[in-house]
Amino acid sequence: MKLSYAAILLLPGAHAFTLSPSFGIVCKSSTTSLQSSMGMTDSQDFISTRAAYGVDRSRDKDENENPEENIQSYITEPEPVAAKADLTGNVLVSGYVQTKERTDQQVFDFLNSEESAFKFDKIIALVPDMKFAKKRLLSRSARYTGLLDKLDFMESSTSLPSIEQLDGVKHWVAHLEGGAGLSQISELADLASKAPSLENLSVLLSSANGIDDINGSVAAIKSLDDLPNLQYSIVTVGKLEDHAEGSKPYSIYDFGTDTGVVPVDAVYSRDESMRVVTECLGLASGGRKALTFVECDTDDVGATLIRGLRQAGYTRPQEIDHMLTKGVKAYGDAIEEYKQKVYERNNPDPEEQARLQKERDEQAERDWEKTEAEFAERKKKEIEDNARSWAKREYFRRSMGGNMGMTEEEFIEKNWDRAMFEGDLKYRMMHGGKTDERKELAEFTKKQDAKKEAALKKARKALEDKLGGVLDTTSTDDDEDD
Repeated sequence: MKLSYAAILLLPGAHAFTLSPSFGIVCKSSTTSLQSSMGMTDSQDFISTRAAYGVDRSRDKDENENPEENIQSYITEPEPVAAKADLTGNVLVSGYVQTKERTDQQVFDFLNSEESAFKFDKIIALVPDMKFAKKRLLSRSARYTGLLDKLDFMESSTSLPSIEQLDGVKHWVAHLEGGAGLSQISELADLASKAPSLENLSVLLSSANGIDDINGSVAAIKSLDDLPNLQYSIVTVGKLEDHAEGSKPYSIYDFGTDTGVVPVDAVYSRDESMRVVTECLGLASGGRKALTFVECDTDDVGATLIRGLRQAGYTRPQEIDHMLTKGVKAYGDAIEEYKQKVYERNNPDPEEQARLQKERDEQAERDWEKTEAEFAERKKKEIEDNARSWAKREYFRRSMGGNMGMTEEEFIEKNWDRAMFEGDLKYRMMHGGKTDERKELAEFTKKQDAKKEAALKKARKALEDKLGGVLDTTSTDDDEDD
């Protein structure tokens, strides 16, 4: 089944699948077991409506922005996560199906899921007893899911393959145990360096309780880190136990550091360990990392964060990706940032307040000037439009009485001052301004006559200066006296 859109489908008692438009990564987990185990189910409607077509976060929009009290104010909407490139070809699985007590089929199911980013041609199980392994893995569910069409077997007396068995293998999921497993990581690195087809390796080191050889851990990591073309992940956990996947919250630490030492009494879900090691094989965020996963108490910060992610509708790949890329540290930083924000709000710096007030005042002044300029421009345009309309009407009226001797544009240009007077008068009338048409027209005419008189005197003066007193101004005065 292939879908071209991102969706989350959660139904009561069913599984959850995430379809990513970028690479189709999968989360196939028991919704009821995940949420009920962490005390997250509030009703059946929570599953069937809130998660069916995405996430309805309207109930989470609370006035409380404190992420420590309201974690949903910190968590963003779930989005598709990035997968590693080219998750195709053959994948080898070693270190599983080693005992008659269990099948270890879950790891193969994760690698085979058609909703996942994995599109492997073959899933090869490296086992000590091929006949036994086939009997354990060739189940009815394997037939229904199509696992049988991809499943292949190789036999080896050791938990590691030979160079020949790695031929054509692009991806490798390896399970190692205890202190002996730590030393085998360097052997894996040596094998990987001699296998040109190998591109991607994810190692689960279980029963790593109390391995406090930091130098040895760093050396093991470095042996893989020295292979620049290999995308590797190391997942270190405590003693494996058979409790449900996702039923316990976890914290993530850096393997090879003091904080990354697995506690002596630590346990970890077997199915969850398979989930984590396969997700790290597929997630881009899991590349070239060495991590320690430790189950934590329900009141731990990590538990709070994981519970919040699941309540927000995050699928397992999205959840693990978030914990790898952001995790508890980013959540803690958000809490501290909020506290600092509250402190600064309650204890404002006078100088900073003055600076901000000055910026606000300056911005208000700029906004006012901009508004005034825009208003003046609109007013000017409307008055000019009114003026041109009046001038056109006046030209038409006068042209009906005979030959005007000028074009409309010439008339408008010659009478533009009067037209602007009429345009301004109409503007004020239309916008409720005070007007007295008769009085204003008389004043306008008086001013225009004064301007004409001043223009005539100026022209006469210029002409006199040019002619050098040739004009007889006295005769004109005498004529005027007559």
